[in-house]
Amino acid sequence: MTVAREAFTLPLLLLSVALLGGLRVGDRVDLVPPSLFSLVLAMVLAGALVRSGALAPDRLMHATRGALANLNGLTVLAALLGASAQALALVTPDWGLPRIAASTFLLVLLLNTHAASPDRVRLLRSLLVIFGAAFVLKFVVLAALSDPVQGRLGRALQILLEGVTLGSLTQPVHRAVTGYVAFFTMVLYLVALALLPHAGRRDDAPGALEARGARHPRDPGHEDLTRHEARGPRNDW
Repeated sequence: MTVAREAFTLPLLLLSVALLGGLRVGDRVDLVPPSLFSLVLAMVLAGALVRSGALAPDRLMHATRGALANLNGLTVLAALLGASAQALALVTPDWGLPRIAASTFLLVLLLNTHAASPDRVRLLRSLLVIFGAAFVLKFVVLAALSDPVQGRLGRALQILLEGVTLGSLTQPVHRAVTGYVAFFTMVLYLVALALLPHAGRRDDAPGALEARGARHPRDPGHEDLTRHEARGPRNDW
């Protein structure tokens, strides 16, 4: 991972997600902090990232790194936790039965993903599906139910759900720009996850040279034989 990515790109992306994820545009503009449950979900998600190898904390904080480098790595980890909590809060409905159902849905999916221990690519694909489905549920389906006057989808859903108490399903009505900002925030967050330092074969990892030396110790006799073969047979004539 380059210095520019660690010091500038990742913090900028993650802090942008933490800021834009709390933006709600209605009759007034509000900045909503993540809920306590979103922080719990963010911790579960962070554990899944580490378990899958999508995040290698030792490449951000390690005894072999300098104090400034470790401080920057701590900043990235803290920004990742805050951005994850805000992203999860963003795709969770605001109240009522949908909030309870979506929170339970996200918790079960993240715990299942953590237990399954997928590799990095599969985890990122799984998170894309999870966040995409939650985004559609909140900003397309529930938004249409909460403000059916704005489109045909809302009127069609109300006809399908006729007889159901819609008071437990409707959510606060936000302006259309909130959905577009939320979509842009989700893209930034997924890009940031893909750019995280991940586990794998790397020459710059702390202790990598020592580990290779331990796996393949040098044999002086083998080195002498190799040098002899490289010189070729002696010709005394």
